[in-house]
Amino acid sequence: MLNSDASRRAVLIGAGSLLLTGCVSTPPTPPLAPPVPPAPEPVVPPLMYLAVPGEPFPVEAVDVSRVPERYWRREVSLASDERPGTIIVDTQGKYLYHVGTGGMATRYGIGVGRDGFAWDGRAVVAYKRQWPRWTPPDAMVARQPELEPYSIANGGMAPGPSNPLGARALYIHQDGRDTLYRLHGTFQPWSIGKAVSSGCIRLLNQDVIHLHDAVRDGSPIVVHQDGFAGAPAV
Repeated sequence: MLNSDASRRAVLIGAGSLLLTGCVSTPPTPPLAPPVPPAPEPVVPPLMYLAVPGEPFPVEAVDVSRVPERYWRREVSLASDERPGTIIVDTQGKYLYHVGTGGMATRYGIGVGRDGFAWDGRAVVAYKRQWPRWTPPDAMVARQPELEPYSIANGGMAPGPSNPLGARALYIHQDGRDTLYRLHGTFQPWSIGKAVSSGCIRLLNQDVIHLHDAVRDGSPIVVHQDGFAGAPAV
């Protein structure tokens, strides 16, 4: 009799355990975390946009991730009657061409003047300067009085990394007079391909050094505001 009661109690306890177990929810399997995408590969600048040694001020490698590749310097075919040595500026396309021989030209990406501060026409490169001083015109100082310390009367801004003319400048004259517009370098690579300056044409410092070394004083320059018909496909 004792054994029978013990057996009955064991059965009841076992049944209770089964019922209790049936009330416990099995914890859900946590979802797998999405794979972490690999870090993007850094954009390595081509040799022409590495840091430039031997300069009196640093010319660091260009962060080419901030300059669309279509604005990188390259040799292109060109449909133009301009003679070799001529500089053609296509402000609408944001390109500058230095005409070579055999229907070829070196093309550079540029930043151009904002609306209302643009210039066009034919002129010449009167002279060139390495690491030039910057003297904003009086009209610019009138618009931006904070530039007064760098006015012509105060001798301009000394060369260096803060100077908006960058590493080189080419000075444009028309009919024997200074137009006050320049082809010059910039420490702001993001500005290439945009209309941001007060009329001057800006290039990457590496590009303006390359152009400076290739252009002779007196070389003709023609600036097209409304597009350049001879421009090659990008």
